[in-house]
Amino acid sequence: MRVTGRDQPGVTASLMGILSGGGATVQDIEQIVVRGRLNLELVVDVPEGRDVLKDILMLGWERSLDIDFDVVEAVPKLTLPALVVSIVGDALTPLDLQLATAAIAKADGNIERIRRLAKEPVWCYEFEVRGSDPDGLRAQLLDVAAENPRFDVAIQKTGLYRRAQRLIVMDVDSTLIQNEMIDLLADQAGCGEECAEITERAMAGELDFEESLAQRVSLLAGQPQSILQAAYEQLELTPGAGRFVRTLQRLGYKVAIVSGGFSFFTDRLKIDLGLDYAHANTLEVRNGQLTGKVVGAVVDRKAKASMMMLMAQQEGVALEQVVAIGDGANDLDMLSAAGLGVAFCAKQVVRDAAKATLSIPHLDAILFLLGVRSEELELEQDS
Repeated sequence: MRVTGRDQPGVTASLMGILSGGGATVQDIEQIVVRGRLNLELVVDVPEGRDVLKDILMLGWERSLDIDFDVVEAVPKLTLPALVVSIVGDALTPLDLQLATAAIAKADGNIERIRRLAKEPVWCYEFEVRGSDPDGLRAQLLDVAAENPRFDVAIQKTGLYRRAQRLIVMDVDSTLIQNEMIDLLADQAGCGEECAEITERAMAGELDFEESLAQRVSLLAGQPQSILQAAYEQLELTPGAGRFVRTLQRLGYKVAIVSGGFSFFTDRLKIDLGLDYAHANTLEVRNGQLTGKVVGAVVDRKAKASMMMLMAQQEGVALEQVVAIGDGANDLDMLSAAGLGVAFCAKQVVRDAAKATLSIPHLDAILFLLGVRSEELELEQDS
């Protein structure tokens, strides 16, 4: 049964009253209102010898609604798991949507539902897809997105774990903040260009992270401890970072940062943003000067993933309930282990490996990948 027309109060209640009086049972029901127009569909069993169609058609006449019917087989039990495909872009054109939906069809996916989640600060549509293999669908969509960089895609399984995501673990450099901590310190020490070159090679996976970190930190030897605070004052949050964190906290998420940078910065970010966890390297200081060394084990690629797993254990959540966000090669292990790994404005090697990519530099746009609608976002301006 399909009911369409101008949306108005009491339509569903009146319809249910007729079905109840006629001894009918409802097998399935879906309703959506688009720009004031009602679209209501039901699958019902009507007992033999009971005629409720006349009363339903009368309801349609009284309410100026269009109502039509089909005889269908019993509603089958759905056994194939659904996948959620999120398409995100500054402005999603019909061509973008055509390319994305064609890729879904090429992967044998059938779109069962579409809804718009946002149009500010970015556009986001969410498609519920059945019948497609997750790896095949991901490959088709990532190929299309790579050829058409106007939009990004994310593919996730539906189900309890997606609805029960509870822990967000973020990288810091070029993710939560727009800077690289070591580069800020190097600028204060007057060796910025040399340090930046090593940083870029490390984040692209061309250098071993621990070795590259040792090289960069050694450039700071003999510098006064005061350069730490001076560098922190130059730190800039990524656009949308404040709203992203506040909204997650209101939704009940625990928010953590793990960084190959330095605890002087992450400890202050934890306080300033009200984060739950912060882990990073500790710079050695003696007699008020940096020694050019790191104290203890280095927070590298493996350590980031291990810390994420430990925090999940402490919070009592499965890894499927964890969302990891990062941009560099040293984030790959935690992005792979998390239920959803998001490559945020990332290097190509990370984009190729992640379950989701987002090249738009608004951190709060990740909320749409979690199913949050733009209307639900906290409206308070970032500080």
